[in-house]
Amino acid sequence: MDRRWAARLALAAGTAALLVLLVFAGLRGLVLVAVGLAGLAVTAAGLWWVLAHIGVVRVLGLLLAVCAPVAVLLLYALAGLLWVVLVSLALWALAVVTGRTALVQDTGPAPPHERPVAPPKRPFLIMNPRSGGGKVGKFRLADRARALGADVVVLDPARPQDVAELARRAVDDGADLLGVAGGDGTQALVAGVAAAHGVPFVVICAGTRNHFAMDLGLDRADPSACLQALTDGVELRVDLGFIDVGEPTPEGRGRVFVNNASFGAYATVVQSPAYRDDKARTILQLLPDLLTHHSGPRLKVHADAVTVDEPQAVLVSNNAYRVGDPAGLGLRERLDSGDLGVLGVKVDNAVQAASMLRGRRGPGLTSTAAREVVIDADAPVIPVGVDGEALTVPAPVRCWIAPGALRVRLPRHRPGVPRSKPPMNWRRVRRLALTVGRAAAGRDTG
Repeated sequence: MDRRWAARLALAAGTAALLVLLVFAGLRGLVLVAVGLAGLAVTAAGLWWVLAHIGVVRVLGLLLAVCAPVAVLLLYALAGLLWVVLVSLALWALAVVTGRTALVQDTGPAPPHERPVAPPKRPFLIMNPRSGGGKVGKFRLADRARALGADVVVLDPARPQDVAELARRAVDDGADLLGVAGGDGTQALVAGVAAAHGVPFVVICAGTRNHFAMDLGLDRADPSACLQALTDGVELRVDLGFIDVGEPTPEGRGRVFVNNASFGAYATVVQSPAYRDDKARTILQLLPDLLTHHSGPRLKVHADAVTVDEPQAVLVSNNAYRVGDPAGLGLRERLDSGDLGVLGVKVDNAVQAASMLRGRRGPGLTSTAAREVVIDADAPVIPVGVDGEALTVPAPVRCWIAPGALRVRLPRHRPGVPRSKPPMNWRRVRRLALTVGRAAAGRDTG
């Protein structure tokens, strides 16, 4: 759709949403909006009580979270205006979607520079047969890789092996490419070896979630498609995150993370032996004391000039996650910005929990970027989750980023990373909608 017409449709839909309320509900329309917002706030507060308390308070919180939206809908129905609200909401959603579509620039941030490369002569791949529910066997990845000339080691689930050491030996024996079919934790360990030795790295998305593969734009539905990087590949450079875990690696640096390092409530919960067997029950049992600071270390985060005191949770990521695009939460639009992403959550009561509905503008959320992040604590050691792996490290903990440290080999043809849409800006949408002629593409900024 042409951006100008998308902007015009957004204005028309937004205007129609207001007119539906005014024409069919009159002044009661303003009351309807207020009741809806109050219901959302009460629901958020109820969810906070469910997570932060036990016993009677948790039960009351659950009742609030369930009953508040039901009560709002019931009030709308009793007033005979439920259809008015639903139609108005649908029109408003259409206005926001088309408005954000109109604001997407024709020329966004330049994609990472990639270059065609010759096939490797001695590729070495490590495959975990248990990852992703057995994707290595399901897609016959080992046989297909060997048919392409790769040296493949399939890990024995009954005999734990040091994958980083396997990769080091392979490089010493002449391997000119390293790759992993497995989870993100295994990917990170071997990626660190590849970066230290300057050899390219191939990601084969055979894990469960494959976040790193997703942010590289790979086809997560078909791990075998990743093997095309061995025959028809391109290469680009991406950043790597590092965390000081107290002991240097053989490469002389901290431990690598390709996705993130998490601190605080989540990192503490995953340390529990019961977490693997019953995640939901373990979270509900441990979170109350963690969120109210009755247990767990009290953290202090220093991210360049930004300081966050006593957050309940901190996420330090290799490049920033999208926070302004609800459809893209958990995604990173780029992996070569040269900065760590930092998200800190600090919520002390139900009112602050309700304010989190404002997203990145909420007072309980800190979102920033930094080259280096230091997490201090009132305990000598603190739990941390590094690409999903539970560790305990001495405090203070330093995280830093190495720009362009990893050479990644990718298939020439891949789905790519979906572009994010900018936050809604009605002033820019109106300006674009009123612009005529070919000048529209360059006159809507600002």
